[in-house]
Amino acid sequence: MKIAIIGAGNMGGAIAIGIVKSKLVQACDIVVSNPSTEKLDALKNLYPNIQITTNNAVAASSADVVFLAVKPWKAEDVITEIKPSLDYSKQVIVSVIGGISCEQLDRLLLSDSGSLPQLYLIIPNTAITTGCGVTFISGKRTADVIKNNLLALFSTMGKAMYIDEALMPAATSLASCGIAYALQYIKVATEGGVQLGFSHEESLSVVMQTIQGALEVLRASGANPTDEIARVTTPGGLTLRGLQAMEESGFEQAVINGLCASTIIKN
Repeated sequence: MKIAIIGAGNMGGAIAIGIVKSKLVQACDIVVSNPSTEKLDALKNLYPNIQITTNNAVAASSADVVFLAVKPWKAEDVITEIKPSLDYSKQVIVSVIGGISCEQLDRLLLSDSGSLPQLYLIIPNTAITTGCGVTFISGKRTADVIKNNLLALFSTMGKAMYIDEALMPAATSLASCGIAYALQYIKVATEGGVQLGFSHEESLSVVMQTIQGALEVLRASGANPTDEIARVTTPGGLTLRGLQAMEESGFEQAVINGLCASTIIKN
C-alpha cells in the first residue's frame, strides 16, 4: 500500500511517524508533501527512506491512500490542486482536516464526471507518535477491507475506534483537543506544587508520576474513577477538603464547558 500525506504540520508529521513506526507500511512507500521544506527535511532526517516533495499533485497521484492533513482554510485550494491527479476508481481519500464534514468534502471532491471516492474522516491526537494515541474513524462509501486496514494501522499507534460521523466533533474535543486539556491540568498542578515549596522540576516529575499512577490504578482495577476516588477519600480528610475546594472553584463545570466549547463547528 502506497500512502501520500498532504501536509507535514503537527498532525501530518505525526501520522507519517506513526505509520513508519507501525511497520505495516514501509517508509519508502510513504510520500509527504508540504509547501515549505523545513518540516519535510526534519522527517527525512528521522526516516531517510520517506519520500518528500513540495508538489501536492505529484504526491497524490502515486498513492493508493491519500491523507489530507492541511488546515481547514486550505482545504479547498489543496483539493482543487490535486483533484485532476486523482483516480477515484483506484484511490481512497482520508481527511484529517478538523471541522470539515463528509458532505463538505464531497462538494470539493466531486469530479467533472460526477464521481466521488471512498472517503474516510480520521481524527487522531498527537500521541500517536508514542503509540499511546486515540484515533476515531468514520466514513462514506466505505469498504470493509479499507476500514479494517485503517483500524489495524492506527491501532498500532494506540486506541482506534470506528464511530458515526455525528460523533466526530465530540471525539475531537475529548481526545484531540483533550491532549491539551490534560496537559493544562499537569501545568497547573505543577505550578501548585511550586507554590507548596517544590522546585518546578520536582513538582512536574511528581505530577507526571501521579497521573501515570492514577491511570495504572484504573487499568489494574477495571473500576471507574468515582470508585477509585472514594477509596482514597476519607470523611473529613485532606483529599475530601481538596476536592471540595476544587468543586467550589468550578473545576468540574470548567472541564465540561471546555469540552462543549471545542465541539462547536463554525461553517
